[in-house]
Amino acid sequence: MSDTQAVNPINEIAERRRKLQELKDAGLQTYAERYERTHTASQVHDFAKSNPPRELEAITADPKATIKICGRLILMRPHGKLTFAKLKDHTGSLQICFMQDFLGVDQYKLLKKIDIADFLGAQGELFVTKHGELTLLVKEYQLLSKTLRPLPEKFHGLSDTETKYRYRYLDLISDDETWLRFQFRTNLIKEIRRYLDENQFNEVETPILTNVASGAAAQPFETHHNALDIPMYLRIAPETYLKRCIVGGYDRVYEFAKCFRNEGIDPSHLQEFTMLEYYAAYWNFEDNMDFTEKMIKATLQKLLGKLQVELVDREGNKQSIDFSGDWPRIEFAELIKKDCGLDILAHAGDAKGLLSEIKAKTIAIEKADTMGYGNLCDALYKKVSRPHLIQPCFVIKHPVDTKPLARRNDQDPRLADTFQLLINTWEVINAYSELVDPVDQRGRLESQAAAKDAGDEEAMPMDEDYLLAMEHGMPPISGWGMGIDRFTALLTNQDNLKSTVLFPIMRPLQNDQN
Repeated sequence: MSDTQAVNPINEIAERRRKLQELKDAGLQTYAERYERTHTASQVHDFAKSNPPRELEAITADPKATIKICGRLILMRPHGKLTFAKLKDHTGSLQICFMQDFLGVDQYKLLKKIDIADFLGAQGELFVTKHGELTLLVKEYQLLSKTLRPLPEKFHGLSDTETKYRYRYLDLISDDETWLRFQFRTNLIKEIRRYLDENQFNEVETPILTNVASGAAAQPFETHHNALDIPMYLRIAPETYLKRCIVGGYDRVYEFAKCFRNEGIDPSHLQEFTMLEYYAAYWNFEDNMDFTEKMIKATLQKLLGKLQVELVDREGNKQSIDFSGDWPRIEFAELIKKDCGLDILAHAGDAKGLLSEIKAKTIAIEKADTMGYGNLCDALYKKVSRPHLIQPCFVIKHPVDTKPLARRNDQDPRLADTFQLLINTWEVINAYSELVDPVDQRGRLESQAAAKDAGDEEAMPMDEDYLLAMEHGMPPISGWGMGIDRFTALLTNQDNLKSTVLFPIMRPLQNDQN
């Protein structure tokens, strides 16, 4: 709590409250209803390019007060009868100037009641200082909102990472890098949505509260529906409902979905996160890979203006990532065999046999004794192979047991028609040709349910309602899921997903703020 304590000394808070009361006692407005600005900060700078500011002497002799801006006061430098300040809004900041002889004695004295972090509206005309800075000479100003607590460390920002997460609004105010990161996230979603819409996808909404915790292999959050008196779950993923849309006649659907997984806390996993999932009828996983590569290249070119970028890996080392060219496609089992010499397909479906081989090679996997074959394969891959995948590549054809909702490969029934997109060791996308055979799907869900009964907490339960939908007929489908938080973290060089979420889940403090 050192940051927040430092920026909120009790005596300064008391002083601000005193000024507030004095303003009220004088009958002055302290919390305005509205303010009609003519320009944002960035628009003022654009305006000045086509409308050269007049000289200061000309303005004071014949004031026009053509500009009205508003924002948070982030700097004040009084110099006797002259005060320079800065106002900041969502587009940037602008220097403003208060001159006692121009503003009037009473209005200038009132500045003593104004503090850093207060919201102001200011009207005046632009000029350029001797140092070349575009400045608004204030003819009139209005206090829009009195702030009772000072900004972090006199606006030098928060230094403690946890404090940044807990008090994100202060982080946004004091750190332009944070602001730009979240603006990048917004633009990323906009560009992906635009690309999908232009390729005949329909955006839909599916339930967050579900009767069955399906859609992915993970431990769910459980709750209770009081009116129906039944247990319910926060969705793990929207997959099975989006596929129901395909059953109902949609051709291509997508959803930016809030998802929930009741897993352990670490920098690369969030319990509440945002997934983009889409599904396209009549595609297979290879069609999907082709589309995915084109979409991401187009999105990055639009956002970054290039396809060669420098990213930081999990160890903090800089890596030059090249998104241009054709991305390699590497088979899952062959990758593991190359990296540790273990043939996972020789033990297809046999968790005990595979575990014995893993132990024989002294490969340590946490909770391996509780895992079914599919999750054990996935854990092995993450241990021995994923850390080496730096450049964009597709890892394809995972064992069927690792993907209970994926279509079985026609040539090798031990495998599924799947791919994952790996970038800088991060799993960005998980995709496959969807399983549309209800008989095969029932058998796999039964195997998952058995693994769950045997102690695998992340195995999927039976979902009879989804099986019922499948039995009414599904066309060929391929789709995928992308973690928006993870993709944003990757592209903005963040080592913790909380840095890409405005208000991440935090343990509440006993005594948060006095």
